[in-house]
Formats: sequence, C-alpha cells, structure tokens
Amino acid sequence: MISAAMGFALGGIGAKVLREADMDAFRLTQIRTTGAALILLTIAFIAGREQLRIKKSEIKDLMIFGIIGIALVTSFYFFAIKYLYISIALIIEFTAPIWIALYLRFVRKKYISPLMWWGIGFAFGGLLLISEIWSGSSLHPLGVIIAFADAFALATYFLYAEKLTQNRTSLSLMTWGIGIAAVFWAVVLPWWNFPFHYLTDTFQLGGSLENIYAPGWTLILWIIIVGTVTPYLLTVTAIRSLSASTSSVIGMIEPIFAGAIAWWLLNESFTTIQLIGCAVVLVGIYLADKAKAGAK
Repeated sequence: MISAAMGFALGGIGAKVLREADMDAFRLTQIRTTGAALILLTIAFIAGREQLRIKKSEIKDLMIFGIIGIALVTSFYFFAIKYLYISIALIIEFTAPIWIALYLRFVRKKYISPLMWWGIGFAFGGLLLISEIWSGSSLHPLGVIIAFADAFALATYFLYAEKLTQNRTSLSLMTWGIGIAAVFWAVVLPWWNFPFHYLTDTFQLGGSLENIYAPGWTLILWIIIVGTVTPYLLTVTAIRSLSASTSSVIGMIEPIFAGAIAWWLLNESFTTIQLIGCAVVLVGIYLADKAKAGAK
C-alpha cells in the first residue's frame, strides 16, 4: 500500500503539468484508463488469458468496481479541484476509511477494533494539519458535494476490491476493472473528439525541473505506467492481505508523498504544522496496522 501510494503521488507530477496546460480532467482520466487497460490486457494474455474468464455472478460486482471504484474516483477528484483547494479536496476524499468503518460496523455488523478508530482519527487529523484547511477561503458547495461523492467512490473501490480479490488474481481484477472504466469513458466521451494535440505538444515541467521540456505522450505514458498500472496492481494485492479498512487508512500516506515530491521537484515547502501533520498520519497508520494484527 505504501509503494502504491508513492506510485499514485509520482503519477501526479505528469497530471499536474497537463492540467496546468488546460487539458480537460475527464479526457486525462480517459486516456489514463484506456492506456492502462491496453497494457494490462496485453500482460494478462501473455500470463494466461484463462484468468480473465468470469462467472455470470461476478458481472455486477465487476461493473460497480470498474465504473464507480475506478472511473469515477479520479474524475470526481479532478472535478472537485476546479472548485476547491487541492488540499481540501484530498481531505474530503480521504474520509473514505471512516465510511468503510461505519459501513462494516453498522451495516455488516462486523467487529471493528478500537485501535482502528484511533488510527482513523489520527490519520484524518494529520491530513487536516497537512492541508491547513483553516487557511482556505469559503468552500464551494458543488465542490464539497463532488468531493464527498469521490470519498464514497473510493470507499466502494476498497470494499469491492477486498471482495473480488478472494477469487481473482490482482492482474485479472485490475484488467477487468480498468477495462470497464475505459469502455465507460469511451461511451461518455467519444474518441473522435479527443484533443490529440496534447500528445505531440511539448510542456515545461516547472519547479526545479523548469529547464526540462517533455512531449505530452511521455507525460501520459508516465501517468499510465507509474501512476496507474503499477500502483493499482499493488493496491489490490495489498487489500487481499490487509482488508479494505486497513488498506484505506494506510492509503492516507499518499498526500505525504505528494507533498514531499512537490517540495523536491516543484519547490513547494512544508510548514512546521504540516510536518507535524505528517507525523500524526504515520501514527494513525501504525495504529491501523496494529488493529489489523489484533483483529478478531
């Protein structure tokens, strides 16, 4: 999960450059998922295409996983940051572990260790410190609504990944999930209207890399391989061993990695309060891991 969080954060470098160049968030999500689907499908065929067979009873769950858990998570996030500060959108998105824990406790009547609640509390509190949410302006209602929808979609991703990995390999699950997401975007946003000039245009990376220019296709390839295929495969592999609730809490380390990368490459610095927030998130992740180890 920690390696996956690093991958998602690294993929954000390319996404940030393209978004600042006014590439539409939904089109960026579309080419990201389509490229990842093609790579995963190729690997799956080489590794053994029999693993792609599905039962009729799995179709509904795979559709929910692909459309809500993958297609909508990224698009809702990109949509939300048009109306909210990125830090605030991330905070709302990472309320997902809270909704997962509440769902497991009160809907599925499962035991949740008190340590898990403490882990969620520490991790979420640390994210609040990292975002310095109190320094922002008033929140746009539509942005808040979409950001919470993103949190619920992320919770869906973790819960259905936990369910589906019981009978599927990580490669099989992500090939189907991202493949369904790619088809979903192809229907919603026809490819003949895609702004293909972003593939051939050259972009300045900015920050400490301001002297480096890269063609759009290399940035998109970076997003697909480093920021999508690799971390998604790592995530579903981790969920098989950790559970949805524990994995979602550990996933809260992603904003820390994103901040560290921004400090290193984009000359964005941490304040003392944000550094304290990083430490608090790590405490939360430690407690969540202890809760998993002592779970009944």
